[in-house]
Amino acid sequence: MTPASTRSRAPKADAAAVKAVDDARTAAVEVGGADAVGEHLGHDAEAERVVTHYFACLLSGYVGWRWAVTVARASRAKTVTVSECVLLPGADAVLAPAWVPWEDRVKPEDLGPGDLLPVAADDPRLEPGYTSVDDPHTQNVVDELGLGREWVLSREGRGEAATRWYEGEGGPHTDIAKSAPAQCASCGFAVPIAGSLGQGFAVCTNERTPFDGTVVAHDHGCGGHSDVRLPESGDDSAEPVVDTVAHELVPMDAS
Repeated sequence: MTPASTRSRAPKADAAAVKAVDDARTAAVEVGGADAVGEHLGHDAEAERVVTHYFACLLSGYVGWRWAVTVARASRAKTVTVSECVLLPGADAVLAPAWVPWEDRVKPEDLGPGDLLPVAADDPRLEPGYTSVDDPHTQNVVDELGLGREWVLSREGRGEAATRWYEGEGGPHTDIAKSAPAQCASCGFAVPIAGSLGQGFAVCTNERTPFDGTVVAHDHGCGGHSDVRLPESGDDSAEPVVDTVAHELVPMDAS
């Protein structure tokens, strides 16, 4: 069994391969051009009789990159041959940001007039609907109710939408919802949506609130609740409001 110290020992640099700087430079120039190859930056011993030489890259836009030319010498051979030449980033290289799939980086605000937002055929948010039925009477009912779509929301799609809405501005966790006089479930301006999502959500129709036309959770709320009323005139229970800036309050003697 090979001792651990022997297994982890770095390979010894082959003298002939180390001296083959000119051969390595020639290979780098053939790939990148004479104006793209700079000074020799050193070498690494990759394996027995295999050495990689590094040269500075002078190409614009490749700051910190370097040409890596690997040379090798066959056993008992006197000449060195070039194995490969590639452009590699160094420790301080300027790199492009990590690639993100299109479907993960697109944002709602990216969609503009005339833009198309394609949906994958295997999108887990959707499942096949029922576009036709055999019974003509049933088909009439389907058409009347607006059913018969090719695709409908899947259980996963409904769950993702419910989570997104509940955790958003129309959910119960915002400051405006926590300070509301009542919840949307009892508001006359909240119109429940159809389907299973209607069990937890409605659409606000109060144009005087910032939630008009948006989905709100039943336990959301705001100051525009339909039960909010102004005190009726002549109501003695309402405290009078006095402008203390323009008027000075003077206590009166009861006697």
